[in-house]
Amino acid sequence: MRIMGLDVGSKTVGVAMSDRLGWTAQGLEIIQINENQGDFGYDRVKELLDEYQCQKVVVGLPKNMNNTLGPRAEASQAYGQYLVDHFDVEVIYQDERLSTAEVERMLVEQANASRAKRKKVIDKLAAVMILQGYLDRHN
Repeated sequence: MRIMGLDVGSKTVGVAMSDRLGWTAQGLEIIQINENQGDFGYDRVKELLDEYQCQKVVVGLPKNMNNTLGPRAEASQAYGQYLVDHFDVEVIYQDERLSTAEVERMLVEQANASRAKRKKVIDKLAAVMILQGYLDRHN
């Protein structure tokens, strides 16, 4: 069974998918969203869930450093709850503190990527890190 990983932001949702055995995570795409206009990319998420026959989604939960939940974490939980309510999937929340910062640091240090190039892949790679962290803990 494949597992989807999501890095939910205010403008984009990074998407990753596990292999069939649930060992590795690969980046799929970045879905453009617009919270202010009520466009959350749910239709595209549903298409991917159906295409990959996914019944489990790991959503990154950006907790504050003191382990509390702020507005972004609450938005991620609301996103996950929508998936549960409308798409009949199991949603698991994965602590993702500093995942985006870690990906950005990695891109600068190892790939020497420009800011423009980083912006194009960072959310997808953050979704990979979120999903891979979950897979590593459960394998």
